[in-house]
Amino acid sequence: MQKSDWRGVFPALTSKFTPEGTLDWDAMAEHLAFQLEAGVHGIVILGSLGENSTLTPEEKLETVSFFRKQDLAGRPLVVTVAERSTQAACDYVKACEERGADGLMLLPPMGYPSDRRETLAYLERVAASTSLSIMLYNNPVAYGTDLTPGDFAELASVPNFHAIKESSANTRRIPAIRRLCGDRYAIFSGVDDLAYECLALGAVGWIAGLVVAFPRETVRIYELMLEGRWDEARRIYEWFLPLLELDVGPRFIQQIKLVEELVGVGSARVRPPRLELPPQRVAEIEKVVSAALETRPAL
Repeated sequence: MQKSDWRGVFPALTSKFTPEGTLDWDAMAEHLAFQLEAGVHGIVILGSLGENSTLTPEEKLETVSFFRKQDLAGRPLVVTVAERSTQAACDYVKACEERGADGLMLLPPMGYPSDRRETLAYLERVAASTSLSIMLYNNPVAYGTDLTPGDFAELASVPNFHAIKESSANTRRIPAIRRLCGDRYAIFSGVDDLAYECLALGAVGWIAGLVVAFPRETVRIYELMLEGRWDEARRIYEWFLPLLELDVGPRFIQQIKLVEELVGVGSARVRPPRLELPPQRVAEIEKVVSAALETRPAL
């Protein structure tokens, strides 16, 4: 996977569970086919929506092997790296490479609020342990560690850092990164309800959440933005916004999985300590989804 492959809509797939709480491989294969048929450009697994932190190391590697065996129609398979120690991350990326991952999405150390020196050392050490192409994931809102435009400029010397998922919710970061780094990185939007703004500012891709339930609309927005058809893209985006806003907040995983269930492409099941949403919140989201389906735009 090269920098040129980091473009387009990459769904952050949810992990599917059986009623007994084990991984539901049949459901994940079916959902993968649904995404590919809609025209997504890559696949991200084992991120937050994949409930990475609740899976065992064995389950995570089994998931990588499972997706590698599927027909991805030439789309790259990107595996999320969210480990608690540097050595565990290095061992994990080597195992992912052996199992056929095409690229990695690398988070800062989990479970420890690393300072700038520690964060950069961690990222550089993990990158040195693999030849795979890497997307750096910046999400200070969720993880408390902020990679600034200056940090990306310093990391530009690492040859296999090819892309950035910018989820700071500050769209000013995109021109700031470009000002310091030029076109060194492929920049992706990582916040669903800021995707239009990020694409308008020159982001070349979108790591998307609600795409898991509405892939055709997500891909169409991206295509229209790429063609400079701003008004057409905006109309679909504004219809989509009440759904996209479910991609934020501490319960975004439960919310998005509920939307999957409501539109018939998944299940609301989550793995503890997460629990499914309480009835009042379910009713609120049902209204959002119902309104969206009633006014769904023709593409």
